[in-house]
Amino acid sequence: MKWSASSNRVCRPPAGRAGQAGGEVIESPVLKAGYNRAGLLLLLVVVLICVLIVAASLGAVSISIKVVTKMLLSRIPIVSSLVGSRDWSLTLETIFFKIRLPRLILAALVGTSLAVAGVIFQALFKNPMADPCIIGVSSGAALGATLAIIFKIGFGLIGLSTVPITAFLGALITVIIVYQIAKVGPVVPVTALLLSGIAVGSFISAITSLLMVLGGEDLHSIVFWLMGGLGARNWSHVKMILPFILPGLLFIPLFARDLNLILLGEEKAQQLGIGVEGFKKGMLALGSLITAAAVSVSGLIGFIGLMVPHIVRLITGPDHRILLPCSALVGSIFLIIADTLARLLLAPMEIPVGIVTALFGAPFFIFLLRKGKSLV
Repeated sequence: MKWSASSNRVCRPPAGRAGQAGGEVIESPVLKAGYNRAGLLLLLVVVLICVLIVAASLGAVSISIKVVTKMLLSRIPIVSSLVGSRDWSLTLETIFFKIRLPRLILAALVGTSLAVAGVIFQALFKNPMADPCIIGVSSGAALGATLAIIFKIGFGLIGLSTVPITAFLGALITVIIVYQIAKVGPVVPVTALLLSGIAVGSFISAITSLLMVLGGEDLHSIVFWLMGGLGARNWSHVKMILPFILPGLLFIPLFARDLNLILLGEEKAQQLGIGVEGFKKGMLALGSLITAAAVSVSGLIGFIGLMVPHIVRLITGPDHRILLPCSALVGSIFLIIADTLARLLLAPMEIPVGIVTALFGAPFFIFLLRKGKSLV
């Protein structure tokens, strides 16, 4: 499946040498209208910083944007001397650095990971409906977390509770099982991988549901985790996922050209010099790893990996050299906003952020469809 010409998102085979930068790509009309790639990236970075600062200022204890900015700058060695006197209390500093900032950083990392993984899986499966959890990552994470909650599994690591650790392990084990089922000799057909992911994910979801029925007093904790949320998260959670997410986010953009060629079809990509099977395995591993790390600390947050790549593709076109970084930034921005709304809408009660992403994401997605923006 290729994205249609009517949506200005067609990848054409490169003319001339196969080594040229991933083929000629018909740009989005938005970029043609005058937005260059560097300018778009810079704009998104500025928006991300502004959203982060505003979100950090909001909460039960209000902190002015000026104070938030000064507190941030005070921790940057090069510019800390320019901050001047520290006109904020120790209480505000504790709230900001130990409660709000780690949560915001975690939201940015999770949003980035899910959005980038969505781009990868949509390219590999050549299916605009693919999302990061399509091969059972979410189901495995849910089962791991449910087992930890019900059986009170009691080990910990780097100050973390058991739940994110078992969720991460459950997600990775599930992906390995799905991969082994789909494997045909040295080849992993995309269709077989998709069907295996659906089958294994459904089976594991049934086990999770059975455990929930038997969970008794733990049912509320399980349901709340499954709905997704970033409450009570701290620097330990950031430290846990950073070694898994950061390498993936650094390596994946290096293969943007190859992802462009994969959209042409596996046979053409092979002719243009791509080791298709090895490339698919590597991308599946990286995409699954960053997704597993993200959902292990956030629970199941839907719609980001499905929606963000679509929205960004409408602006940038399908060229992964710009689609990947823009999706990463938009994913961060979107989840920070959603998490802030989850904290504030029914304060002091907190809404699971997965509910917020669906409530606000789905209508916007429908709006795009109704405006005639063809996505498939």
